[in-house]
Amino acid sequence: MKQLNIAIAGASGRMGHMLIEAVQKLPGARLSGALDREGAPALGSDAAAFTGQLSGVAITSDFATGLAGADVLIDFTRPEGTLAHLAYCAGHGVKMVIGTTGFDEAGKAAIAAAAEQTAIVFAPNMSVGVNVTLKLLEFAAKQFDIGYDIEIIEAHHRHKVDAPSGTALKMGEVIAGALGRDLKECGVFAREGVTGPRDPSSIGFATVRGGDIIGDHTVMFATEGERIEISHKSSSRQHYANGSLRAAQFLADKKTGLYDMYDVLGLNG
Repeated sequence: MKQLNIAIAGASGRMGHMLIEAVQKLPGARLSGALDREGAPALGSDAAAFTGQLSGVAITSDFATGLAGADVLIDFTRPEGTLAHLAYCAGHGVKMVIGTTGFDEAGKAAIAAAAEQTAIVFAPNMSVGVNVTLKLLEFAAKQFDIGYDIEIIEAHHRHKVDAPSGTALKMGEVIAGALGRDLKECGVFAREGVTGPRDPSSIGFATVRGGDIIGDHTVMFATEGERIEISHKSSSRQHYANGSLRAAQFLADKKTGLYDMYDVLGLNG
């Protein structure tokens, strides 16, 4: 099997470190580049210095340098950074695994357009466990389609800048799709004051931000006499990294196209 050359965006961040460690442990993969924003303190340093073992790859803000020889870029940064990387990758044949969240409709459209030039896995959560949970939610929603109120509660660390989380929104989209609804029409993202009785067709969201919570998601199906809860709780970012590498390997034989983790894990169908 051909060696897979992987570049990492946001290389000096917490997720970047996790990804770099995971790439170095993956047989058949090589860390080929490391990107970070202009002005980042780690620019010029070895990307794996934090592990105590040098990789020979310096962190850079120059796309041409950081992506030279890369087969795929894994990006968990911010929408504006990811879109800048996207434009370069699409024009230079570099595939992408995008775990960044918080894109607006224009950003999502840009990703779809770029997938006509290169292969992309784009998912709000790369965790294998989360994606299996999404499949469970799709099944559950179809069984609880009448008489059950649906609420999605998510909690993340104090530094997360978007709300609800991309994973919570994806959960809502999966549930709404299973019920033949449009989340844009039935989603309720804030409640305050006298809100009146709950609309039985709505899907509610509640957001918690605090401390160092990596990511907790619970979907509640509540009716008279019983409540069913399906939860996924993260205690480490390692599973995000592992899923991202599975996505990168999935793209190895793809030229173009937009994929998600259902494609990677064979959950479609």
